[in-house]
Amino acid sequence: MRKVVFGINVSSDGFYGHTGMVVDEDLHQYFTEFLKQSDQILYGRITYDLMVPFWPDVAKNKSMSPVSNEFADVFTSLEKILFSHTVTKVSDPNTTIATRSLEEEVKVLKKQVGRDISIGSLSIASQLSSLGLIDEYRFVIHPVIVGQGPRLFSDHPLKTPVRLDLIDTKMFSSGNIAHHYKTRREN
Repeated sequence: MRKVVFGINVSSDGFYGHTGMVVDEDLHQYFTEFLKQSDQILYGRITYDLMVPFWPDVAKNKSMSPVSNEFADVFTSLEKILFSHTVTKVSDPNTTIATRSLEEEVKVLKKQVGRDISIGSLSIASQLSSLGLIDEYRFVIHPVIVGQGPRLFSDHPLKTPVRLDLIDTKMFSSGNIAHHYKTRREN
């Protein structure tokens, strides 16, 4: 069965926005390798609007560094599934608007043959965590205190704790530290 994996940047004080984060070539390379293990990315509208058309435009124009351009190419090639109550049409050819509930969609996707299913937004990750449908988490902790921004579970509170087992850590020259966890499944 395919895995559902959530990867995201987080400040040292627990905020998940992009403000003040240490974005460099190593970070883009890390997330490029992460996305290469996936077939789809699931998005809510807010984060989707931040990513598309920005990264497809970078892929088309090759307007950034070679590492960032590679990230853009990988991102653009993936199927994006958008969960939105307001969006009815998208222009990106690799985006589909979900017609099933988030839980139903993920259960169907997990049964299909393929690579991992990535989660691209906080709201989707919060909901799937509550449903016990995320198999792995990848948190890249940045050495910065930002003092404000979005938080995981702020819109969809977690009802019970999710126990995690550490798989790996990676330290970047920037001071970023990637923590890779798998969800502990209680029998």
